[in-house]
Amino acid sequence: MTQTQTGITIPGYVAGTWNIDGMHSEVGFAVRHMMVSKVRGKFTKFSGEVVTADDMLGSSVTAEIELSSIDTGAEQRDGHLRSPDFFDTENYPTMTYRSTGVRPDGGDYVLDGELTLKGVTRQVPLKLEVNGFGPDAYGGTRAGFTATGHINRSDFGMTWNAAIEGGGVVVADRVDLHLEIEAVLQA
Repeated sequence: MTQTQTGITIPGYVAGTWNIDGMHSEVGFAVRHMMVSKVRGKFTKFSGEVVTADDMLGSSVTAEIELSSIDTGAEQRDGHLRSPDFFDTENYPTMTYRSTGVRPDGGDYVLDGELTLKGVTRQVPLKLEVNGFGPDAYGGTRAGFTATGHINRSDFGMTWNAAIEGGGVVVADRVDLHLEIEAVLQA
C-alpha cells in the first residue's frame, strides 16, 4: 500500500515500469453525429509505457496510437476518417501522448499531458482512476487504469464538416476520450 503526499492510499500499489497490454486495453472515443446521437470508435493498435513512481504524483505515461487502426464499425466511415479530411494517416500515421505531471483530484487524479495529432501538440488533461494492482495468471504483476477526457478536433486542424438541414452540423467539434488500460510490470 502506498500513500501519496496528498494522503490518498492505493491498495497493492507497485512502483515500476509497465508496458501497456494492447490485448486487454482499449483506446476509445465518442463524438456527436447529426446533432442527435453519438458515434463510438476505438483504435486497435497502440503501445505505451507507464512508470509508477514511489509517490504516485511522480508517475508518467507515454503512448503511441496508430491512426490507421481506427474502427467505428463502418468501413466507409473509417476510410473517411483516415483521409486528409480528418486524420490524414498517410502524412500523420500516429498520434502520441506524453504526460507532464500527475495531480490529485478528490479521491482520484488528473494526468496532465501533451497530445500530438496531425503535427499539432496541445495540452490534454485526463481524469485518471487507479483501478488496482495485482498478480496475473502467468507469474507477473498487472495494473489497471481508467482515463477520460476530451479534445476539440478543430484544435488539431480537423475542421471538415457539413451543415444539416434545419441547423447544426454532421460532426461535433468535441470528442470524448475513454481509455481502459491494463499494463504488465517489466521484469
